[in-house]
Order: sequence, then C-alpha cells, then structure tokens
Amino acid sequence: MTRKGQVTIPISVRRMLGLKPGDRVRFRAGDGQAIVERAESALLAGFGAVPPIERPEDFAARRREFEQGVAEEARRDLE
Repeated sequence: MTRKGQVTIPISVRRMLGLKPGDRVRFRAGDGQAIVERAESALLAGFGAVPPIERPEDFAARRREFEQGVAEEARRDLE
C-alpha cells in the first residue's frame, strides 16, 4: 500500500470482477476482512428506478406526423 493508501488490485481479481481501467470499486470491511467489489455508477444504479409515466414514444409515428405537418404547411404556402 502506498503512503496515500492506494493499492494495486491483482490481475486475477480484476479479471474475476471484469474490471477495466476507469471502473470504480468499493471496499467493504468487517470482522477483520476487506471485500473489494465492482461499484455500479450512480447513473446506472438509478436507471429504471422510476417507471415512465407513459409508454415510450413511437418515433416512427412522430416522424410521419412531422412529415405530414410539413407537407400541409407547404400546401398552404402554395395556395
């Protein structure tokens, strides 16, 4: 351990946990032991926690509506 308290995680442990450079880890301690585990990002941990108010939009339908609106506006401009 360095003076700053930094440690190197052995490659076998990194592989077992599927850790890559930049990933976050969490240390838990108790009963004279320490456990290192992958830490989920706060963003991913909260993903899906709140159900959507409405079903996801049908973007193809929104595109058709937009195109129809543009076509109607163009027709009115020609009149």
